[in-house]
Amino acid sequence: MPRSLSLLLSSLLLAVSLSGANAQAQSSAQASASSPSYGIELQGFAYPYTLKSYEFDSQGQHLKMGYMDVAAAGTANGRTVVLMHGKNFCGATWEESIRQLSSAGYRVVVPDQIGFCTSTKPASYQYSFQQLAINTHGLLAQLGVQRATVLGHSTGGMLAARYALMYPEQVEQLAMVNPIGLEDWKALGVPHRSVDQWYERELKLSADGVRKYELGTYYVGRWKPEYERWVDMLAGLNQGPGHKLVAWNSALIYDMIFTQPVVYEFPLLKMPVLLLIGDADTTAIGSDIAPPAIKEKVGRYNVLGKQVAKMIPNAKLVEFHGMGHAPQIEDPAGFHKALLAGLQELK
Repeated sequence: MPRSLSLLLSSLLLAVSLSGANAQAQSSAQASASSPSYGIELQGFAYPYTLKSYEFDSQGQHLKMGYMDVAAAGTANGRTVVLMHGKNFCGATWEESIRQLSSAGYRVVVPDQIGFCTSTKPASYQYSFQQLAINTHGLLAQLGVQRATVLGHSTGGMLAARYALMYPEQVEQLAMVNPIGLEDWKALGVPHRSVDQWYERELKLSADGVRKYELGTYYVGRWKPEYERWVDMLAGLNQGPGHKLVAWNSALIYDMIFTQPVVYEFPLLKMPVLLLIGDADTTAIGSDIAPPAIKEKVGRYNVLGKQVAKMIPNAKLVEFHGMGHAPQIEDPAGFHKALLAGLQELK
């Protein structure tokens, strides 16, 4: 090949290579620019109702809990519902539930727990469900709420159960939506992760990872565009300026969830209990590192819902067949019809 032609081909190949690299860099920059990034207390993410702040001292620190307090939109029935969010959720994810309950005459109080969402992320905090219940009880006392229906989803279901056990006279009804903690994973053989291991895991959280996990576990392989908002919320909080502190608090919270089961105390619940279960859910903390034989037997909500309903003295079970971890998001109309009917029946 003549030298001049060889030089020409080399120049063309270099130009193509540089063009491709520039295009890839530009694409990555655009993706980075379009990815949400929220403040350490979720600043920049829009909440559906006015966000307020409850300030208090705990464990030698001054803390803030974000919360919404929504009055009845229809004729007030004099009752209050407290909504407790899950681990990968925030108060904002209760948006449709707030609207439905408010329209039905309920006052609705929706806190973000310490370590989550719009609330303080302490550099150190001894997390326990008892402590989160105490924090929530302080908020309700400040708001003048003496008795309420407590409704918890996912990790919020564990917290709602603990709250009801600690303050039975102030919980007129307990409702749990696909609560985790219907079994004791560590007793069933799921391996333990240290806080440091959880932290390393949480530092790697990404929108793609969240989406993949939720698609398989929460929504049973069915994805809708409206779910993206909640992926953005979680990933944007983790990837924002509070990245390391958000991941650290998340690690501490996972350790709390794994090591503080409530399942053994379900028979002690005295108030009416409504269990709302998407029976295709397979959520089980730590199942991703469990041996196949263990993974196969944990997180089976089609079995767990029925088992736990038999453990609780005054329980009503409502199953959403073929649905996953968040039936209130997956089928809002069907879920809220069942919720409102169930609360009225347990009145």
